[in-house]
Amino acid sequence: MLTESKLAILADAAKYDASCASSGTAARNSVGGRGIGSTEGAGICHSYAPDGRCISLLKILLTNYCQYDCLYCVNRVSSNVPRARFSVQEVVDLTLDFYRRNCIEGLFLSSGIIQTPDYTMERVVEVARVLREEHDFRGYIHLKTIPDASPELLLRAGRYADRLSINIELPTSDGLAALAPEKDGAAIQRSMGRLATHIDDARQARAQQQPRGGAPQVVSMPGRTRRAEAPRFAPGGQSTQMIVGADAADDRTILATSARLYGGYGLRRVYYSAFSPIPDASRALPLSAPPLVREHRLYQADWLMRFYGFTHDEIVPPAASGGDASAGAGMLSLEMDPKLAWAVAHPELFPVDLNTAPRERLLRVPGLGVRTVDKLLSARRVRRLRHADLGHLHVPLGKVLPFVMVTDHRPADRLRDPARLRAHLAPPPVQASLFA
Repeated sequence: MLTESKLAILADAAKYDASCASSGTAARNSVGGRGIGSTEGAGICHSYAPDGRCISLLKILLTNYCQYDCLYCVNRVSSNVPRARFSVQEVVDLTLDFYRRNCIEGLFLSSGIIQTPDYTMERVVEVARVLREEHDFRGYIHLKTIPDASPELLLRAGRYADRLSINIELPTSDGLAALAPEKDGAAIQRSMGRLATHIDDARQARAQQQPRGGAPQVVSMPGRTRRAEAPRFAPGGQSTQMIVGADAADDRTILATSARLYGGYGLRRVYYSAFSPIPDASRALPLSAPPLVREHRLYQADWLMRFYGFTHDEIVPPAASGGDASAGAGMLSLEMDPKLAWAVAHPELFPVDLNTAPRERLLRVPGLGVRTVDKLLSARRVRRLRHADLGHLHVPLGKVLPFVMVTDHRPADRLRDPARLRAHLAPPPVQASLFA
């Protein structure tokens, strides 16, 4: 089979894996004529760094052959799809060729499981080794690891990759047992724990090697032995992915699992992938995909947990009472973003005085992001904030004003009623399409 044909099959097969962001790794480039590639340049595909840069990644599978029969996976052994397999050298050549054409800045490599987990993982690691050691490739590499692979192979993977990920697949062990009985949830979490330990050890070693000022230590005295460089292990951390809507898990359960993964294994990101119906699907799977807005709401809730001080159990109400009517028990509202839905359900905590409230309270106001809150804190050190100041700081007034007060503004009492407030903030009606 021609390489172009393999690429068409294996790039398409990789599109279901969402966990390919390229944020958080070390800065490297080939300035000065050494090596090839960079983790710093802007690219053309849709993986974004925290500062908004778009990092292009060649996102492919090593092979879509797989000996497992996970019901939700299009590449399962019983699936009737075209199959292909790259050699290690073909992936290396494709990566370098696409980089030289200025199409990519890095590689995201996953694989179906063939022969044994160790055999598959060894092939995946070999791609990264050849790129790093034989071609001095300095671009971004993200490897999807095989949970059942040996600890030695996971350790080698971290030496070459910027980020590692192991998909937890489903939010509950019952869901995994029902839809992917050949996968071992305990083994997945053991592998996550090993990666977390290696990542923490490498970070501590680097921290100990840096002087207090943060600058690299320069040894100038003759005869002084330079300390060996701290070992490198997945500087971009590890991530995982959960499929949303393939089983009966509600949003409260999904976020509880995410909170446990963040707290227990120090994950950089949990990605949520809405279940997509596949050909010849099992009767155990839903007939249709969940609404994409559900996936979007989970990402928003995840952001609240990581950056806004919310806990998972306060974002999703255990019952529909007191919350948005569109949200069932244990589910996020599809009509309102989670932060706004939480604020509407807790009128007793508002309005918040922007001139006196601490940062933690300000972060809970709908429409105020982390950067905006920092700007407000800086501005109120100079003088008391007024209505006009909010406009100058580009605050979304329609969303913020019902929940805050400043020197010359206090929200109307009628907006303190949850039903009226929900009606006031509801999005305008949209004519439904006849062809949707």
